[in-house]
Amino acid sequence: MTDGLRVFAPAKINLGLSVLGVRPDGYHELSTLMVPLSVGDELEVRPALNLSLNVIGADLPSDRRNLVYRAAEAYLAAAGHPSAAKITLHKRLPLASGLGGGSSDAASTLKALSQLYPAAVNLPELARSLGADVPFFLPGGAALAQGIGEVLTPVEVPPAWLVLHNPGLEVSARAAYTWLDESGQFTPPLNVNVLLAALHSGADVPYFNALQPGVVSRHPPIAAALAALTAAGLHSPLMSGSGSTVFGLAHSEAQAQAAQQTLQAQFPGDWVRAARVEGRTR
Repeated sequence: MTDGLRVFAPAKINLGLSVLGVRPDGYHELSTLMVPLSVGDELEVRPALNLSLNVIGADLPSDRRNLVYRAAEAYLAAAGHPSAAKITLHKRLPLASGLGGGSSDAASTLKALSQLYPAAVNLPELARSLGADVPFFLPGGAALAQGIGEVLTPVEVPPAWLVLHNPGLEVSARAAYTWLDESGQFTPPLNVNVLLAALHSGADVPYFNALQPGVVSRHPPIAAALAALTAAGLHSPLMSGSGSTVFGLAHSEAQAQAAQQTLQAQFPGDWVRAARVEGRTR
């Protein structure tokens, strides 16, 4: 194959994120409903004699410091393929934003290379070696993630629209978990049935993110973004992952698009997008 592939790397949100505590190995025990979205990055992957990565849209490294490069290296080594690939990453998601962009990019790289150079490679196992969130993005669709995020149970999520708002901050996931550890405010497992019932009905329920209090208290712009979502008529505002992106649910596509315009006008320098939940393709 000489033409290569263009692959979409979707963002995700956490429709609830519970941190049960710290495991003996130092990792955190999670319970979170992860859902892919209609917005994301895009990759072009073409056959080549050597491995190269070009990043467009963000100031990111193009060597082994980039997870996409490491994912490509890992797949090619596992496949025993002598040639490599030319990869162009079109980065459209904000960095360190709680949307899983890097993990999604890595998973999309694995999928693209498995099509370019088919081989008997265990993609889920390879994905787990790259990061706890990477396996989630392989099959698509929503899932309840447990353990450190690697234990995935497919969940069918109803169609929904929302608005994402990133106030231009990069939040370290490590710092967010450290702040939670210091507070000791761990939380019980998610009640997924309650969350799904709320999505079906469009009810405004208290979705929660165990990392949110510690992050918001240290980053006032995130608190302002959450308040702005409510003021724009959206419901159930929540921070995704370790932040800094927040989102609010809409009752329709039209409401989401209108709220996006309102928020973009109010925060002209921020990243604001209306998006659709892609919860049925797993």
